[in-house]
Amino acid sequence: MKNILVPIGNSKNIESHLQYAIDFAHAFGARLYLIQVRDKHVKSKALGDEGNVWERENLVYIDSLLAKVDTKTVDIVIKSFNGKLVQTLELICYTADIDLMLVQPKTNSVKESIFLGKTSGKIIKKTNIPSLIIPENYVFKPVTNVLIAIKSAIIKKESALLPLQQIQNQFQAVVNLLLVKTPFYKEGDFEIHSSLSALITETVYTEKATTFQGVLEHYNTHEPDLLCVFRRKRGFFAKMWEKNVILKKDFYSPFPVLVLKGVK
Repeated sequence: MKNILVPIGNSKNIESHLQYAIDFAHAFGARLYLIQVRDKHVKSKALGDEGNVWERENLVYIDSLLAKVDTKTVDIVIKSFNGKLVQTLELICYTADIDLMLVQPKTNSVKESIFLGKTSGKIIKKTNIPSLIIPENYVFKPVTNVLIAIKSAIIKKESALLPLQQIQNQFQAVVNLLLVKTPFYKEGDFEIHSSLSALITETVYTEKATTFQGVLEHYNTHEPDLLCVFRRKRGFFAKMWEKNVILKKDFYSPFPVLVLKGVK
């Protein structure tokens, strides 16, 4: 894992999130890209001047954040962009060859019932970038136990598993698979792809209304410190993702969540 992207917002959790990102990048010897995106089109010289001021202010803001955390020896790149959030992040990830994006569970929302706010929910839902959701105030520690929770083991793009493979190799983590039979089960869903099987220590089967209910059932049994899910077009979070905001009653994790995309 060489390049990690962190969209920077103004949440109260930003310092903690930034420190986790630095510690995570340091563990891999990766470069860290700190990015701010303003969803505004520049249409005149006046707006262009305003944009330049905004970029300078953002640089000062991020520098002030970095002064409050331990940057270790991590190579940190700071950039500001004007444009639509999703398209801009996708372009950055393609240009900078990003391996993983680290996302906060919520940004400026003050509602305790919300797990993913409008911005973070949009990033997870609409981008095709593998992402790691870091809980508020979560302190970095090596990943030792991963639980993959999915309702279908069908994988058509092996490259989608790369972030998980890199995490397992880096920390020598144990990876267990939870296959959840939901009302949407189709024949062949539990046929485990060889690239996934190679990662797995143990496979557990359960039958629940949703994948998340299966996760709740097996939290204590597996005691994971990382949950891995697949984001398909109509997969994990299917109903929740009809809106960008995701409520805690629908999904919540006290430890990081790795969201793999493009598996199918």
